[in-house]
Amino acid sequence: MKRLYQLVTESQFTRCARPVFYRKLLFALCFFHSILLERKKFLQLGWNIIYGFNDSDFEVSESLMSLYLDEYEEIPWDALKYLIAGVNYGGHVTDDFDRRLLTTYINDYFCEATVTTSFFKLSSLPTYYIPRDGPQSSYREYISHLPATEHPEVFGQHPNADIASQIAETRTLFDTLLSLQPQVTSGATAGAGAGPSRENKVSELAADVLQKIPGLIDYEGTRALLADDPSPLNVVLLQEIQRYNALLHTIRSSLIELEKGIKGLVVMSSSLEETFHCIFDARVPPLWVKAYPSLKPLASWTRDLCQRVEQFARWAETAHPPTLFWLSGFTFPTGFLTAVLQSSARQHNVSVDTLSWEFIVATVDDNNLLFPPKDGVFIQGLYLEGAGWDKKNSCLVEAKPMQLVCPIPTIHFKPVENRKKIAKSMYLCPCYYFPVRSGDGGRPSFVVGVDLKSGAVPFDHWIKRGTALLMSLDN
Repeated sequence: MKRLYQLVTESQFTRCARPVFYRKLLFALCFFHSILLERKKFLQLGWNIIYGFNDSDFEVSESLMSLYLDEYEEIPWDALKYLIAGVNYGGHVTDDFDRRLLTTYINDYFCEATVTTSFFKLSSLPTYYIPRDGPQSSYREYISHLPATEHPEVFGQHPNADIASQIAETRTLFDTLLSLQPQVTSGATAGAGAGPSRENKVSELAADVLQKIPGLIDYEGTRALLADDPSPLNVVLLQEIQRYNALLHTIRSSLIELEKGIKGLVVMSSSLEETFHCIFDARVPPLWVKAYPSLKPLASWTRDLCQRVEQFARWAETAHPPTLFWLSGFTFPTGFLTAVLQSSARQHNVSVDTLSWEFIVATVDDNNLLFPPKDGVFIQGLYLEGAGWDKKNSCLVEAKPMQLVCPIPTIHFKPVENRKKIAKSMYLCPCYYFPVRSGDGGRPSFVVGVDLKSGAVPFDHWIKRGTALLMSLDN
């Protein structure tokens, strides 16, 4: 904010026909710009995508603000907010939920109360407000007395938000240290008696993964079993079986080739070299991650893969969809949800375009959900990030200290026709495939928006918190 006030000259500070309003709104604009820039330190809880907001955005917005105050007797708030947040800053923003956040902030800082209220509060913390009107030096002095480090609550964030960014910084540091570790070869360690060589370690890990991964699911047998019922859900099942069988085949063949390469029976290609280094570092080789994005380390990823395959193997064996679907287990979850809508459209003889989702969060344990719903599906295994969940009242609450994510009870995804507008007491919570909300390798991470009760606070409270549902975690 100090730097922004240096961009504004003394003549600019006094040129406006309504100087008091201008100075108040200028301070609000500086605060708004600073919030947008500093919010990126919270990583995925800050912005889904990091944007390059710059000084020219601020300068253009300041000029617009001054012009509108001079030209109009009554401040055209909607036009001003649209030009600043929708066009100027919004020109950088490509993600819909980031745009929603931007709109929330501009609505907070640019309103009638900003110019009519003395010491207008800019945050839930008492330290941050628009100071008493005065010369430019008085504003600079006020800014110089603000805390050097911003508390997460200045941004509307929970204190836990700092922890996530600190964990990410620590992980980056460890990854850097790991990359600097000398690449010890078998010859160098054999004489020194320094334990197993890299080749031996990778060979052991590869054998362990090879032993743990499940066998292929019987695709042809399942297709024959479902031949009489070509329903959308059965089509999804067959597609998922094909994808997982292809992945299992890739894993098995690459590990067998790697073992041959370690023994010197085949030439180590660049692909095998990459697989070798990934397994040594307990990372998932890129060749395997193509099936579905994941941030899990190798051991967790292998366990997760076994659970995924088990879900579809059991479904294929019984030829009946499960009562509870683990949405995270699908390689293409949006395809599955579309299939559910198509099934409902056929069942009720309506157009699929007229259907949307209603979300009912269960208040009972999964053990009590013995039968599938008449319409829609039960979805389990989702995690809530940036909030906690009150199971009794079925609404969002503040996360507990140190609680970065919490499991949310099973949700009934129910197709409904011509759904009414969302109530103000509901928060449209984005659901992402994995913690990288911007997606990976050209594949979007966003799956579906889930309406959740916002509880004792308005829905924009959770927008600033960056609250979202995650289908899988990074551990």
